[in-house]
Amino acid sequence: MAQVQRMSRLMVKTLRDDPADAETLSHKLLVRAGYVRRNSAGIWTWLPLGKKVLDNISRVVREEMDAIGAQEVLLPALLPKEPYEASARWEEYGDLLFRLKDRKGGEYLLGPTHEEIFTLVVKDQVASYKDLPVMLYQIQTKYRDEARPRSGVLRGREFQMKDSYSFDTTDEGLAESYALHRAAYQKIFARLGLDYRIVSAVSGAMGGSASEEFLAPAAAGEDTFVDCPSCDYAANTEAVTFALKPVDGSGVGPVEELDTPDTPTIETLAEHLGVPASTTLKNLLVKVDGEIVAVGVPGNREVDLGKLGEHLAPAVVELVTAEDFEGRGDLVRGYVGPQGLEKVRYIADPRVAPGTAWITGANKVNTHAKNVVAGRDFEVDDYLDVVVVEEGDPCPKCGTGLKLDRAIEIGHIFQLGRKYADTFQLDVLGQQGKPVRVTMGSYGIGVSRAVAALAEQSADEQGLCWPKEIAPADVHVVAAGKALQTELALDVSEKLGAAGVRVLVDDRAGVSPGVKFTDAELIGVPKILVAGRRSAEGVLELKDRRTGEREELTVDEAIARLAE
Repeated sequence: MAQVQRMSRLMVKTLRDDPADAETLSHKLLVRAGYVRRNSAGIWTWLPLGKKVLDNISRVVREEMDAIGAQEVLLPALLPKEPYEASARWEEYGDLLFRLKDRKGGEYLLGPTHEEIFTLVVKDQVASYKDLPVMLYQIQTKYRDEARPRSGVLRGREFQMKDSYSFDTTDEGLAESYALHRAAYQKIFARLGLDYRIVSAVSGAMGGSASEEFLAPAAAGEDTFVDCPSCDYAANTEAVTFALKPVDGSGVGPVEELDTPDTPTIETLAEHLGVPASTTLKNLLVKVDGEIVAVGVPGNREVDLGKLGEHLAPAVVELVTAEDFEGRGDLVRGYVGPQGLEKVRYIADPRVAPGTAWITGANKVNTHAKNVVAGRDFEVDDYLDVVVVEEGDPCPKCGTGLKLDRAIEIGHIFQLGRKYADTFQLDVLGQQGKPVRVTMGSYGIGVSRAVAALAEQSADEQGLCWPKEIAPADVHVVAAGKALQTELALDVSEKLGAAGVRVLVDDRAGVSPGVKFTDAELIGVPKILVAGRRSAEGVLELKDRRTGEREELTVDEAIARLAE
């Protein structure tokens, strides 16, 4: 017997107009259809319809996690400071952490993710290699103090997440656990009806080595990823690499200084000399943990500060200020060149390869230099991919021009390795009777984010349009008008419920058929069954919410069709 939910008793209030602060489609529709309501910036209440969708996604996640042998636990959201201090993430997370003190002055945080705590749980519970491998997961509320929470439930300060962790004694075991999670994620997102891409990614504050993201393409997405039209390469823009290809610079003439008055920018320099910006070398000065570092990229490209920060993490990267030039004769603002820099670490993008020649600053006011050759006139301390990726950049795999697209991150998997095991000395007794350091994986799915991603991908001009697996009901029965229609709608709803079909029935009195039909389209249950003009004959109209296809069926035919 499935639930039959009467709208006359359901706490739902639909809206005709979009919320004034809503920018994304999912934000507008989830509020208008009565799924969520805003409490404060980034904090949301899940109303009955929304909670059903959220629970259905959690159910799918649980079923697939259980299928690979993962075990569900529930850890606290209120966590002590000490484990995060030990891993250095108390500082690394910065302002993203919600920090608080108890009445005795003890410091705590609201968990943004639980690597540290899971590591300590396993350290307490597992002693021998015979107890491994083990995979643990939870579905729980997480907290991040976002500076600008926006886009409804897409970027909140409180959100639902599934996080799981694998513990193995060998790298080969970690690879197997990672592969199990990867396959489980593919099944989960297929069941949810999400269009998604698996892309190479960086680990960021999570740490570790191998990392992949599951992205749902959507105009509202905050992630940009690249996709190759000729091969299977796809990656987050922060993970795109460019091969270092040295060239023969032996034929380049000696360095020659150029009089370039009032040309402190690449644009003014290129215009003054009548050359493409791509022939110039841009040198951006930043501070890394307080030390000045120069970053060189072709003049027609921009430095991706996020990418640079990922490469240099956990060091803090910030731009220099005017004060940083004081007392530094080798640093001439607007005319910096890598040749002649004193005690400055020089990082370059691989496009600034050995043998390449550039026009760049001469470290003198109103002066630049040409024929400045990498590897001859200056040395690069570190090559890092640091430019903002652009449409048409070569695919690292096949060389075809890449395409850029927007997406919502719905999942992320990491091979953490031994970062946290080293921090907390997570060892077990190995087969040879000696301690073995455990290796870990971390795997996340944004459960509440998946609701928004599905809304973004599946909605149309009329409203939401949920896949059956996660919809709040299988069929939305509408009583279009008089007592006879309402009686038939309630009768068929009870029969459908008895047949195992989840039913939402609009039996509201005093509500016009037009409003009921509009609400049915807005709420987005996959099938709409209308008791209308032929109710006296026992005939109903069945509509497919996605395709709009309609057909007339008797009560028995409708029950048989919907119970399939």
